Amino acid sequence: MPTTLLILDTETTGLQAPEAELCEIGAVLFSVPHRAVLQQLSFLLGVYENKAEPVNGIDAEITRLAMPHQQARALFFSLVDSADALLAHNASFDRPWIESFLQKALGATPAIPWICSYEGISWPDLKPNPSLASLALAHGIPVWSAHRALTDCTYLAQVLQRAPNLEQLLLEGLEPRHLVAADLPFSRKDEAKEAGFRWEPQAKQWRRRLTNAQIEALPFPFTWINA
Repeated sequence: MPTTLLILDTETTGLQAPEAELCEIGAVLFSVPHRAVLQQLSFLLGVYENKAEPVNGIDAEITRLAMPHQQARALFFSLVDSADALLAHNASFDRPWIESFLQKALGATPAIPWICSYEGISWPDLKPNPSLASLALAHGIPVWSAHRALTDCTYLAQVLQRAPNLEQLLLEGLEPRHLVAADLPFSRKDEAKEAGFRWEPQAKQWRRRLTNAQIEALPFPFTWINA
């Protein structure tokens, strides 16, 4: 059971490398037993173009201004070392960016488990895969801004502070997951959507990562994508 989480969020200039680059990292060190924020940090990484500026509001020019880059990176590496687990909302997006950054900076990726608050936790009274805004509002947290890295981390930290069964939710988030595809005709696609499956256009399948117990409880046929 993790006692110290590092909540992470990234902002990028696009969706995928190498066309896109990482331009901001946000991190909040969170104590699970105390339901408290211990330390927090956000820092920019220099880029020359940000095609995602309409989404994240980061002007590429400000990422190249003088600021204590080395100190920020050193603190970030210390926060990673202090954590028992890393948590992100939609970790399938953030994890590759963070691991690539750590690999380039440190020459290795720390063997720390990841938890995804988007598809890895069954939040009570919410549909599968809730948006961060929906998750925050469901816990009585006003959404006043979005799409800057530290802001999104702060929302997640406040959700964790208010979640009544946090330890149980985190344990669920640490369970191994397997990728499966719904074997349903187009006429039944709403069943897959309701179960939290997402359409993968390249594979032309409705897919979701699930625990063994969740797979056994599926009310429709499915195909294993990986074991």
